[in-house]
Amino acid sequence: MIIVTGGLGFVGYNLIKKLNSLKIYNIIIVDTKKKKLNNLKKIKYSKFIETKKFYKDIDRHMRKNIKCVFHQGANSSTTETNKQKIYEQNYYSSIKLLECAKKNNIKFIYASSAATYGINTKNFNETNWKVKPANLYGNSKLDFDKYVKKEIKKKEIQIIGLRYFNVYGPYEFHKKNMASVIFNFNKKFIKDKIISLFKGSNGYKNGEQLRDFVHVDDCVKVNLYFFRNTKSGIFNVGTGKCESFNKVANLILRHHGVNTNKKKYIEFPKKLKKSYQSYTKANISKLINSGYNKKFINLNNGVRKYLRFLNKKY
Repeated sequence: MIIVTGGLGFVGYNLIKKLNSLKIYNIIIVDTKKKKLNNLKKIKYSKFIETKKFYKDIDRHMRKNIKCVFHQGANSSTTETNKQKIYEQNYYSSIKLLECAKKNNIKFIYASSAATYGINTKNFNETNWKVKPANLYGNSKLDFDKYVKKEIKKKEIQIIGLRYFNVYGPYEFHKKNMASVIFNFNKKFIKDKIISLFKGSNGYKNGEQLRDFVHVDDCVKVNLYFFRNTKSGIFNVGTGKCESFNKVANLILRHHGVNTNKKKYIEFPKKLKKSYQSYTKANISKLINSGYNKKFINLNNGVRKYLRFLNKKY
């Protein structure tokens, strides 16, 4: 039996679909009922438990016959201002889940984030703990990583933290403004026949801010890689390459068969200036050195693949 928290979320849902393709159906999904339960009709699973009910009676659900917990559930809002709320959802509940996993000798694989690195570094290395996240979301993830770092040293169970960089791909509709730029740029073009990008900031020219865009399929592959072995640690999950927002916009415009000048640059929102990551690039040496040898989907192929999926919806 496997537990997937956030099983109706972005990475969690893609993970379950992949598990199903491997003929793994003994899955307990933990998530909120706010999300579209229609997605449950497209996957096979044993049980659905609402998040609050799960944590209220966590000892009963975290039994010894559970092989692994994929902890993908979180408050992923980078603009959340309620510290108590986000720490309850991302930190305290995660500790509660990890402690139950330890007690029952259950593998624990969880979603961390590149937001832990903040906006003032280009050293995206897991050994770099001198970081300052720019928002409560990043802080909550970093604090749990620090807790995990100490727990890993005890060597009681396998614990894996995965610092996802800028993930994109199918089934992120529910994330709305928190969805990837690929999703939002495509939606914007379909609506307005033009794509809006931020003007230059932090020394970057218009639309030339850089991110490490990683396809959700690769995130799923990394989860399953650690599911199949016994290694522990905190690992970056990105392509190890960074690409500009202009390039993303151009790929989308070409997909729609229009000129790449169908872009406009808008003023940078004041509320984001102090918390915006203008540059991310995963150092994936640790992941590769662990034995992971699958090639990551490059941006050109990944965006084309995703747009074929997305534009069936419009």
